[in-house]
This record gives sequence, C-alpha cells and structure tokens, in this order.
Amino acid sequence: MVSRLVLVLGDQLTEGLASLKAADKVHDVVVMAEVADEAGYVPHHPKKIALVFAAMRKFAVRLHEDGWDVRYTRLDDPENAGSICGELLRRAEDTGASEVIATEPGEWRLINALQHCPLKVRLVEDDRFIASHAEFDQWAEGRKALRMEYFYRDMRRKTGLLMEGDAPVGGQWNFDHDNRKPARDEVSHAPIQFAPDDATQEVLDLVETWFSDNFGALRPFGFATDRDQALQALSHFVDHALPRFGDYQDAMLDGDRFLYHSLLSAYINIGLLNPLEVCQAVEKAYGQGDVPINAAEGFIRQVIGWREYVRGIYFREGPDYPTRNKLNHKRKLPSLYWGAETGMRCVAKAVAQTRYEAYAHHIQRLMVTGNFGLLAGIDPSALHEWYLSVYIDAFEWVEAPNTVGMSQFADGGIIASKPYVSSGNYINKMSDHCKHCAYSVTKKTGEQACPFNLLYWHFMDRHRDRFEGNPRMAQMYRTFDRMDADKRETILKEAQGFLDRMDAGEQV
Repeated sequence: MVSRLVLVLGDQLTEGLASLKAADKVHDVVVMAEVADEAGYVPHHPKKIALVFAAMRKFAVRLHEDGWDVRYTRLDDPENAGSICGELLRRAEDTGASEVIATEPGEWRLINALQHCPLKVRLVEDDRFIASHAEFDQWAEGRKALRMEYFYRDMRRKTGLLMEGDAPVGGQWNFDHDNRKPARDEVSHAPIQFAPDDATQEVLDLVETWFSDNFGALRPFGFATDRDQALQALSHFVDHALPRFGDYQDAMLDGDRFLYHSLLSAYINIGLLNPLEVCQAVEKAYGQGDVPINAAEGFIRQVIGWREYVRGIYFREGPDYPTRNKLNHKRKLPSLYWGAETGMRCVAKAVAQTRYEAYAHHIQRLMVTGNFGLLAGIDPSALHEWYLSVYIDAFEWVEAPNTVGMSQFADGGIIASKPYVSSGNYINKMSDHCKHCAYSVTKKTGEQACPFNLLYWHFMDRHRDRFEGNPRMAQMYRTFDRMDADKRETILKEAQGFLDRMDAGEQV
C-alpha cells in the first residue's frame, strides 16, 4: 500500500532533498515528470531543456538504484498529463495515494499550482540553501535598506568560510576592487565539456524534435548531466580557472566566451552540486596557496552572498515581484534580443553567445543586455521573460531579482541603491568590443555615436525627477547641466531618433 507521493522537480536533483528525507522509502513513491507546462511556460533555450531532462532521467535511475520506487514520465509518453499537478493526480489514481510531500518549488507560479492541486500537498522548506526564509526575514526586518554586503557578512559568519574567528581572512570582507581588471587577449581555461552519453543523446533527439523553434542552438552539447560529471566540472574550475577568476571576472573579450568563469551555476541551481561544498572546495584551494584571496572571496561572495540574498528577496517580496515596473518602462523587446542584426558589437556578441551557449556572464547580462534594456526603456517583464528563457541557469527565484531588481531597477530600489546604467565608456574599459564596433565609443553625437552614449543621457533626462536627488547620481546631472543647451538638445533628439528607428524594426 502506497502511503504518499514524493514529488521531485527538475531543479531538485539532490539525494538529500528535504522531501526525500521526510519520506519513507518502503511505503512512498517518488514522482518525476517531464511535462509541457514546465518546458513551455517560457520558450526555454533547448540546451536548458536538454540539461534538465537528461539530469532528471539520470537522477531517477540513481534513486531507483538506491531502493526508491520511482514513477517517471517522459515528455513523449502518450499518457503524460502535461502538468505537474496532472501527473500527481494520475499517479495518485494508479497507487491509491492521496497525500503528496514536495520540497518547496523556487517559483511562485508552481507553488500556487501545487497549493490548488486537489490532493493533500505538504510543502517542506528547501534546506539546500544556507539561509532559511525565517533567517532572511529576521535579518531584513527593520532595515531601511536591504544591502547584500551586510547579509553576506552574516553568511560568512554562519558558514565560517574565509574566517579567522570573528574576523575575515585577509583583514577585509570584500576584495572587489581587485576584481575589475580589463580583459587581456590571452588564452583562458574554458569549462570542461562532456560528450553526450546514450541517455543524454536520447534527450537531445527528443528536444530537437519538440523544441526546434526555440531560440538557441542545441548542439554541440557539453554540459554535465549527473553529479559525478558536475563534481569533475567543479574540480576542473578550481584547478585551472579559479586562480585567474577574480582578476577578470568583470572582463569581456570579443573572441573568448568564457574567460575564467566556472559555469557551475546551472549545476548548483538544479541540485547536482551543493553550494556549500562548492565554496568549501574554493576555500580549500585558497588555504593550500593555489589561488589568491581576491579570487576565492569573489567567488564565494557570489554563492553565499548574492545567490542567497536574491532568493531571500524573491520570497520576501511575494508573487507580484516579477511584474513590478517602478520606472514605468513600456517599450517592447526589440528583435535584436532574438538575434536580429545590430551594429552594436557588445550587444551582438552577448546575444550570439547566449544563442550558442545558453550562457553569458554577469557583466554581459547586467552591463550590456541589461544596461541597454534599462537605457532604452524596455518593459522589465519582457526582459524578465527573455532572461528566464535563454539562460541555462535561470530559474525565477534567482533570475527575477537579478533582472527586475538589480538590472532594471523595476523594484524601485529594494536591491540596488541606483540604476545600473552607463555610457559606452564602461563597456570600452572592460572589453575589446568597441574596437570592432560599427559605432564609435568616443563619439557623443552624430551618425557614428555610440547608442549607449546617447541613451545614457536620454535615460537621465526622462527620469530626472526620480534620480536627481540620489547622492550617487547628482554629479552626473550637474555634468549634463553644464553642457551647452544645443548639445543637450542634439543628444536627446538623436537618442529619440535611435529609439524610433528601433521601434520601427529598422536595424540599429
């Protein structure tokens, strides 16, 4: 007699998952399913779908070998109900179970679906994170500003990572000033690639058939699809790329898609790697003298600082957070985000890389595609759906705060103290894209003027009432006001002309 169903989702592929720990291997049945609702609520990159499905299938085998009764539904199963709730109802009818144990999903959309499923569903908190909901809320309560840096320090104290008693190793919490070196044209260490085995190849063929119209190249596919491979990817990063990661983590190169980045985020986010074990491996490498402090601290901050922080924000702010639009930006997502030709080299390179790799690092997302979207006034919901669609590590709990809050300032300043906008100068400093661009980064007006230069002042002008009093932006308003009136008028006119051409579907 089956007592309960134990739901395991595609981003919960961890043997110590909370719902599995709460279940009885003898009497409970694990339910896993590839369903159209999850594969299609946004047009996910084919590589992302392939990674999740292949990893799910291998994880199901691993659970079965460990003694679990696993009922697994493939996408092309004729009896597939098409939704998670539908599959639970189908398995409940098959087994006689009326209760479901599920680890809390990372998206409000799916939490809502489970809460309205006509079965008794018990959600248990996902304890794969370092900070519980209660811990984050306790930290946030009563604070005027929820700045990540202070939360990060608490996570360092809690985990003991890079700590000497109560003090941070190296005498300071943050070495970010050492991690902003511009790119150098040199050979980097690309992430390890894995040749698809038979199980993965079968998934690739399925995805090729079902999702051929989705944006993104499915092949070649080299991602890790099980824990053993993910651990190899972690070791490869620590041994070969981590020593230089810190110096160049903000850099961009025209001919190098990865530099020294790890590409481990997807494996962490679907559960193949535990965030703490990843950070401990980085800390160990520092302790052995194999990597400098700025590299180790910079990486650990992204995981136990930023990753934990944005999850806390997502759940604290509630289901409406992804739809917020405090700047009232309404422009439709232009076709250049889907690969239409553009003369802006930085944007073209970021989008092309996204198409082929399902990956771009944080500066490409924040200061290129995100910066352009904010300057151009693109609807943040449209950008949110684009990021959620095209990146292999994108799940709403982590993607929405990064897009809506950090990138687009659409939450009104909960995450960021100022909008992350810049002219072309920042991109020129941190990359070599501008050397190959159809526009000139040094030109402020005229036909060849960098659109980021024009749109920067257009953004500042149209949001003057909101940001002129911001201490971190007041100087830029004084700079704008010191310009000759005719120059200001020319900049704003040319910026609007650029936006009008883009809206009309012309190549920009």
